[in-house]
Amino acid sequence: MTADYDISVPDDATEAEAAAIAAAVSAHLARLEAAAAADGEAASWDDEKWTFAGRLDALGAQSGRVPDGAPTDAWTAAGRTDRF
Repeated sequence: MTADYDISVPDDATEAEAAAIAAAVSAHLARLEAAAAADGEAASWDDEKWTFAGRLDALGAQSGRVPDGAPTDAWTAAGRTDRF
């Protein structure tokens, strides 16, 4: 997402206030760009199934390949390892 933004800082803002405004705007724009990028990608376990299984094995949990229909949220999937 490439866009031009016209951001202004009040003339009476201190250097610290101007830096805080710039940091807040930068963080907000980064979150917007990340959300836009995530919207274009469907959540998937592609290329992550064996990595996740290895992490479960390292923790002593039952490890197995994540099935195709498993939730893509790692915390939710970890709660269902008894079904893998």
